[in-house]
Amino acid sequence: MPEETQQRSLSTAAARPLATTTKTVPQMEAITPRYLLRALPWVEVEAGAYRVNRHRSFTIGDGLVSTEFDGDNARVFSEDLRELGLLIDADSAVLSALGESFGQETFEPGDVITEPGTDADRLYVIAHGKVERWGATKYGEDALIDVLGEGDYFDEDAWVAVHPWPHRFKALTHCVLLVLERSRLTELAARDAELATRLEAFAQRNGKRLGDSSIDLLAGHAGEPELPQTFVDYEEFPREYEMSIVQTVLRVHKRVSDLYNQPMSQVNEQTRLTMEALREQQERQMLHHPDFGLLHNVSVKQRVRTRTGPPTPDDLDELLTRVWKRPAFFLAHPRAIAAFGRECTRRGVPPAIMDVYGSPKLTWRGVPLLPTDKLDISGTTDGSVGTTSIVLMRVGEGERGVVGLRPAAVPYEVEPGMAVCAMGVDRRALTSYLLTAYFSVAVLVSDAIAVLEDVDVAKYHDYD
Repeated sequence: MPEETQQRSLSTAAARPLATTTKTVPQMEAITPRYLLRALPWVEVEAGAYRVNRHRSFTIGDGLVSTEFDGDNARVFSEDLRELGLLIDADSAVLSALGESFGQETFEPGDVITEPGTDADRLYVIAHGKVERWGATKYGEDALIDVLGEGDYFDEDAWVAVHPWPHRFKALTHCVLLVLERSRLTELAARDAELATRLEAFAQRNGKRLGDSSIDLLAGHAGEPELPQTFVDYEEFPREYEMSIVQTVLRVHKRVSDLYNQPMSQVNEQTRLTMEALREQQERQMLHHPDFGLLHNVSVKQRVRTRTGPPTPDDLDELLTRVWKRPAFFLAHPRAIAAFGRECTRRGVPPAIMDVYGSPKLTWRGVPLLPTDKLDISGTTDGSVGTTSIVLMRVGEGERGVVGLRPAAVPYEVEPGMAVCAMGVDRRALTSYLLTAYFSVAVLVSDAIAVLEDVDVAKYHDYD
């Protein structure tokens, strides 16, 4: 053997069986920072239910009329016409007849749908696309009031009373609108005395809308006028939040936990990673649960639609006008935050950076944007394109905001709201552990949360 290739010491390969290794604990890519769980103040619920007492108010539903497409033809869900104040108590037969009476029209971007001053003899429901509502300033200049999207309708008050259109409505994108003629409503009212009575009363409301019950006050007076007498009315049936739950049964073979338990406990590591998965699902449920999830508890007046698609500084400013009483944080998908950053770069207004929970975060007007992958991107399976939402909230009981809920204490609790209970060993030598996370989330008043919808995350700019 040539001298230059002769081995003069023990090789690393031969030495390795005699050596130990430095090991990490098991890693899991699905673990996220879960900023929503960190940022929410948590209320310890003593009795398993949390009751939110409110000043009496009047709401109908989500404020949207649901539609669906059969090929190129759209139709409304008749029962969802109860979202119109006029039809909230209407008979199902009347709703069905009105639903079948809708026609369909299409408009292209820039098309004017209605002009102020002409009689509003039609009710429009947006089945697809976006519509701008324009008004006039004190000095006669055009002003964009808001952007309407799918499920929105206009203009109920003018349509019922046959008043002139109060605003100009203009198509922002390709739009499919469902149209109901005022004459059809008149025909049905002629055959239904109850609808006719409600139609007359509704037309004479003088623009008053459903909302909070009033508290009569007198201000700025002099002398000895008679003071108003009043009281604060409460909701008769306040909402109660019960603890929701995420559960699973973890199984570990007794031989594994007995023989392969050093230097790390197999049971502890299996439990730790399973608890991480439960917490991830908890955060998703707090956003998407159909009953208490935050996205399902945003009132219609707190929903904002992007004007052009990507989230611009103007859009986030509009959100801040809805949650202006001590806003705490925005919550957005990382791709939505990146899209907002691109729009800021394009305008030359880079957002400030703030250290939050040990890492730098973009802010807007001093309010941090916290990332979460639980705000889904709709439209594709890989999340590369599509739309999402950005949520802004005020938090805390003292601020009449959003609060997280968890039980004050539960048996076998290992961390707040999380219990691990040993269930014994079965005849297959499998040790079972029941893991349970108890939680919920409550919006104390409607203006504590707002959402920016239809956020496009796939628009890029050529800065050359």
